[in-house]
Amino acid sequence: MPHNIPAFFESYANLYNRALAGESVFDEIMDRFSAKFIAAGPQGVSTGKQDATFRRTLQKGYNFYRQIGTRKMTAKRVETTPIDANHTMAKVFYGADYIKGDGSPLKIEFDVTYFLDTSRVKPKIFGFVAGDEMAIYRQHGLIPHESQQLAKPGPRSRTPESDRHRLH
Repeated sequence: MPHNIPAFFESYANLYNRALAGESVFDEIMDRFSAKFIAAGPQGVSTGKQDATFRRTLQKGYNFYRQIGTRKMTAKRVETTPIDANHTMAKVFYGADYIKGDGSPLKIEFDVTYFLDTSRVKPKIFGFVAGDEMAIYRQHGLIPHESQQLAKPGPRSRTPESDRHRLH
């Protein structure tokens, strides 16, 4: 079944931006995923499913993104590789705009590789592989380095890092 995969991810980025703006689009975001899916990154591989835990993870994640100054996400380019008649791999190159704590603008580019079930009318994400988002945020000063977090007393994020890096 032919699909416009770049349009799928442009629409996905639009949902991301609406969530950043405070809109409750979590059902629409969750609808992009298979009932069960995998996520892989520097901390390992985990599984997820469309349930209340996934919804809470999305809500916490977008709160975190707003807190660090994320303003906009753009799917700049999508490269697809057919796996078989019913599955496609898509590498999505994103650009994200931030406002740092000092008010200066920042742009970060990164990519995420997705695995899609294309046997349906609408594609579904059944897996993705993401890089070390937290390391990039530390590198650019959006979050403190771990040593600074330990040295500074005060409130800490309630969202564990393991939840924060698994939203793409």
